Amino acid sequence: MTYISFGNLSIDENLFSFVNNELLSGLNIDLDKFWADFEKATETLTPKNRQLLQKREKLQKELNRWLNENKASGIDSEQYTFFLKEIGYLLPEGNDFQIETSNIDDEISTIAGPQLVVPVMNARYALNAANARWGSLYDALYGTDVISENDDAKKSTAYNPKRGEKVISYARGVLDVHSPLKDALWKDVTGFSVSEGSLLVFIGKTSTTLEDNLQFSGYRGSTDKPDAILLKKNNLHIEILIDPEGMIGKSDNAGINDIIVEAAISTIMDCEDSVAAVDAEDKVLAYQNWLGLMRGDLSVEMKKEGKSFTRKLNPDKFFTSPNGDTLILHGRSLMLIRNVGHLMTNPAILLKDKSEIPEGILDAFMTVLGAMYDFKVNGNSRTNSIYIVKPKMHGPEEVAFACEIFDTVETVLNLPPNTAKIGIMDEERRTTVNLKECIRAAKSRVAFINTGFLDRTGDEIHTSMNAGAMIRKADMKQAAWISAYENWNVDIGLACGFSGKAQIGKGMWAMPDLMNEMMKQKIGHPDAGANCAWVPSPTAATLHALHYHQVNVFEKHAEIAKRKRAELSDILTIPTAKRPNWSDNDIQQELENNAQGILGYVVRWIDQGVGCSKVPDIHNIGLMEDRATLRISSQHMANWIHHGICTEEQVMKVMKKMAFIVDKQNSMDEHYKPMSDSFETSIAFKAACDLVFRGLNQPSGYTEPILHKRRLEKKSAL
Repeated sequence: MTYISFGNLSIDENLFSFVNNELLSGLNIDLDKFWADFEKATETLTPKNRQLLQKREKLQKELNRWLNENKASGIDSEQYTFFLKEIGYLLPEGNDFQIETSNIDDEISTIAGPQLVVPVMNARYALNAANARWGSLYDALYGTDVISENDDAKKSTAYNPKRGEKVISYARGVLDVHSPLKDALWKDVTGFSVSEGSLLVFIGKTSTTLEDNLQFSGYRGSTDKPDAILLKKNNLHIEILIDPEGMIGKSDNAGINDIIVEAAISTIMDCEDSVAAVDAEDKVLAYQNWLGLMRGDLSVEMKKEGKSFTRKLNPDKFFTSPNGDTLILHGRSLMLIRNVGHLMTNPAILLKDKSEIPEGILDAFMTVLGAMYDFKVNGNSRTNSIYIVKPKMHGPEEVAFACEIFDTVETVLNLPPNTAKIGIMDEERRTTVNLKECIRAAKSRVAFINTGFLDRTGDEIHTSMNAGAMIRKADMKQAAWISAYENWNVDIGLACGFSGKAQIGKGMWAMPDLMNEMMKQKIGHPDAGANCAWVPSPTAATLHALHYHQVNVFEKHAEIAKRKRAELSDILTIPTAKRPNWSDNDIQQELENNAQGILGYVVRWIDQGVGCSKVPDIHNIGLMEDRATLRISSQHMANWIHHGICTEEQVMKVMKKMAFIVDKQNSMDEHYKPMSDSFETSIAFKAACDLVFRGLNQPSGYTEPILHKRRLEKKSAL
């Protein structure tokens, strides 16, 4: 790296050039003043950042000591709770209050629906996710296992009419359930017209209407032969495209060519767990793509089926409302940006003592600067708000510090207070048990809380490492703490006034190829009160959106608010195995499953800089893996070694065995470097082993320190 000096800062020349020539060039901000203010801010904020990390380490040492001393006699719930209060891990809960966040966009406050999370470093993925606000139901059904391949309905490169018939039948069934007609079925529809603000639906020579005519929201084209019909339920839209000359429409009695579902209502553009950003080169790419999204000019040149085209952000959609006015609907997801947490530093900027800048402080300044371009066009937020999701915070002090960072950024950039809204990711145990006070610390800017089963499980294992051997990973979802944690998050959010004002989110469906199973299970998220839930793809967003037509989340909130709050004692129940008596085969299977996930993810992270991968598990089912899943698997193996369930030698044999399998699974990737060719020289293999064998000593069990170090080593060798 080549650095430019500014005051006491040493700034990577590529980052310095990007900030000066792109980020600041379209804003009325003096370059020298910005860098001087930025330097002053880092000098003030960095020591506070370090103190908070030191407190994490101190608390973990206290936990390790107490659990080690008490595990033999069994963990007494009352004594444990008293101890957590005594050391300041569990804080007193204050009086009830309501959040005071203002200028919130409808996508956050009043529209419930799917939420995508996408690596912002990949421009194509980012554009696909932003454009996933609207998705073809026909395409989503045709290409997934929601539609069976029985009865000659196989998926194929050429259009299969038999499969198409099943798709159309399923889609008409969706309309029958969510937008039923009076005394008729959608499969029998032959045409449409609009008369005096009402939708007329023709069944041959007779006409009918919707059972609830208020669902008719608009149309496009002429009143006698509209090109599109817009329906609405639970604040979500479905657009029926009519084209008698279209590929599907020409053989459809009503000329319906497709059914478009309002799908990914919001998207988190991710600078954190789904990317591999270890230096200024990586950070500039992330900030550059975010800037392009906010300016509205990000584009990617692509080829498909031999044809070249440019992918860019979709425009808004225009309709005529029932009363004749023009109706404009957003063509893109509302975009949030996930910054990194408080732990990591980055060599993109060196401070006075030549230490690396805390990456969360860097992200805050750079992503807010990028988002300021949206104020010129309001292509994203219509309220001039910036939505920043902040992960991996431990307790109210760390939330308050994040707010202090945003206060500082707003002062430096002359923005109104609380322009930057914060999303609190409830994925660390100390945040969970103090959630109400975490929200209080951000009550004027909080716009989002969620549960993240994956990181939360990783933190559960590391926090309670000395309590004993953890139950098997697959059993975690049935552990006492997990259901209490999921309910607690919703209970606290509703008590603090989130309903109709901020998002309460749930976690990822991690199996992108199993959409039929998702359709059976993921309705549990809106049923549980989640007004957004994570999905792994635009296709999954289109399908999951149907759950929000089925469930009115805000009515669910009213029901849930009446129930008894989840029990803190359940959340604090440590998921250790009472009497570990697993067979050798059970242990081997668990180790192999963990090792395969670790190696399959880490090899792409280290060698190719891919932060989010679909990795086949031991049963060859593709799972979406990121650093959260990696944290669970590595901490679980470290825990079992620590408590003698297995040995280091046994685990190393498993790692080598599974490396051969992972190499074979990736044999068709021309850029892939096999680990098994040389375990001694494969940086990726060594990184995977470090995560397990040095797992006990990693801060909060996080994987980033090892991954970043090894990725930098790999990049320097390229």
